[in-house]
Amino acid sequence: MEHYGYISLLPACLAIVIAVITRRPIGSLLAGTVVGLLIMSPGDVIPNLSELAVEMVQDDTVSWVIVVCGLMGSLIVLLMRSGAVLAFSNLVAGRVQSRQGALLSTWILGLLIFIDDYLNALAVGSSMKKVTDKYKVSREMLAYVVDSTAAPICVLVPVSTWAVFFAGVLESSGAAVEGEGMALYISAIPYMFYAWLTVAFVPLVVMGRLPLIGPMKSAELRAQNNTMVIESNTKDDLLLDDMESVGAAHVREHRVWNFLIPIISLLFFTWLYEIDVLVGVVIALGITLLMFGAQRLMTWGDMFDAMLDGIKLMVPALTIITVAFMFKTVNDQLGMPVYIIETVQPVVTAKLLPLITFIVMSAVAFATGSSWGIFAIAIPIFMPMAEGLGVSAPLMLGALLSASSFGCHACFYSDSTVLAAQGSGCDVMDHALTQLPYVLLPAILAAIGLTIMA
Repeated sequence: MEHYGYISLLPACLAIVIAVITRRPIGSLLAGTVVGLLIMSPGDVIPNLSELAVEMVQDDTVSWVIVVCGLMGSLIVLLMRSGAVLAFSNLVAGRVQSRQGALLSTWILGLLIFIDDYLNALAVGSSMKKVTDKYKVSREMLAYVVDSTAAPICVLVPVSTWAVFFAGVLESSGAAVEGEGMALYISAIPYMFYAWLTVAFVPLVVMGRLPLIGPMKSAELRAQNNTMVIESNTKDDLLLDDMESVGAAHVREHRVWNFLIPIISLLFFTWLYEIDVLVGVVIALGITLLMFGAQRLMTWGDMFDAMLDGIKLMVPALTIITVAFMFKTVNDQLGMPVYIIETVQPVVTAKLLPLITFIVMSAVAFATGSSWGIFAIAIPIFMPMAEGLGVSAPLMLGALLSASSFGCHACFYSDSTVLAAQGSGCDVMDHALTQLPYVLLPAILAAIGLTIMA
């Protein structure tokens, strides 16, 4: 594939710098996209930008994300307005006696909802906000715990959307024979060091074994001093508060099942239909509507209004994700991933290959915000390279998947980062910057582990 050389790095570098300075991910992504289009065709930027926007809306993957996240928003708002989330939060709060207990409960819930990172990020954050607020936990800390059990835990579980996707890529790329993709994936799980370390680090941070650092320390101090900034008191968060107050009259202990049954249905039917989250959320919505209608918790009109409110609630997050896909497409057209891979290939040795793969692909995933698409390109390149140099295939795949989960976790405009912030009720950039030290430390240890195992 052709590329634009080192110039292809410019849009990604610009987007990262602008985002850090302005703390506005949409503007930074659009700036990077426009610069990329300028590089490719200076005289047709506006028509190409318009065409790209239309292509993104029509793209199967983007459409799937929009529909799934919109329906997830509908389900979450239904659970909130009915009082189901409040009932669940009260149940957990009654059994939790401390700040540490609230965060550890969030961590455990994140481990249990392992099927998909979107589902994890939205469901866990939304259901635990009231519990962690009670103990003056910052929304940034909540978002860190939620995000650390989204992509990382999905990578480690072979019955998740991540495992199904990458097993398919391994087979379609020739890295595994037909029918053996999942077996190769499972053999690589012990070497997915970043995911293991990230999941393990959460209780260490929660219990104070790892100290609060930088922006996270400031966020926690604000929360404990009752000056917590909750996404600047956005209309979305206030909307959710109103919904929960409406549902409060319905809350009784047994009604926690109004929360558990929809969530269990979502998990079960997603798994039953071959890890298809869209089918799972549609069926879960249907079950929820029938349950609430039969109990007369809400009128049918109120339930459909709640569903529309849920879709509206997801618009900011979906806007970031859609623009991020536009940005990724421009980077692909510039050939940035291919350029980076070609640049490092000449200096690769068998001993250094897992480490270099992890570093390079982490940088690519971070710069593009892509955890799946880029690796569909990288696996057919790096896996044969590993075979030629005599590097263990499970170790090599472990390095690639570690890079995928690290890049997704660290990137401030990746889908899981955006949705974890949305579900937890904090600003995307605040979430990304506060969790960064706790993302980098496991990455450094993962790099050391891959070097030792090579």
